[in-house]
Amino acid sequence: MVLEVPRRRFSLAEYHLMAERGILSEDDRVEFIGGEIVEMTPIGRAHAACVDRIAERFAELFRRDAQVRVQSPVQLGDHSEVQPDVTLLCRRSDFYASGHPTPADVLLLVEMADSSLDYEREIKLPLYARYGIAEVWLVNLIAGTITGFREPTISGYQSVRPYRRGEWLSPGAFPGREMGVSGILG
Repeated sequence: MVLEVPRRRFSLAEYHLMAERGILSEDDRVEFIGGEIVEMTPIGRAHAACVDRIAERFAELFRRDAQVRVQSPVQLGDHSEVQPDVTLLCRRSDFYASGHPTPADVLLLVEMADSSLDYEREIKLPLYARYGIAEVWLVNLIAGTITGFREPTISGYQSVRPYRRGEWLSPGAFPGREMGVSGILG
């Protein structure tokens, strides 16, 4: 027999209020997904190094054309606010001080995964597709690959392409600005 326990979903406003009131702090490693507060896995050394490498490369390549954010919120509707590893955003003069970016602001979203690979694939990628995030790169630190996801639909991404060491990839928003997979993975 499976026991079903009722759950209470929170709104984004309630989630933000928890942070304002100190129930959640900036040190809490959580995301808000589907109205639930989800604990994030700790960031290991390889993960952190890869985030730093790609953020530095993005800053070099896109400094004048886009904003680069590292592990900062992106709002997905009224019941989800994720914290992807790296996002490449449309440039705004206020640097999003007036509100977190939404899917329309995201040019590219990058997630690094080692122990969290199944969670990224099964929970976050479908969420990103449903909300119309144009492009996602999933960096698999264990396999040493980067999978590019494009053409979001309600049921998932229609274009999925793996990249391996020795190959090059570029964001759909900036097709001429290539990066080597090896340079990202280290």
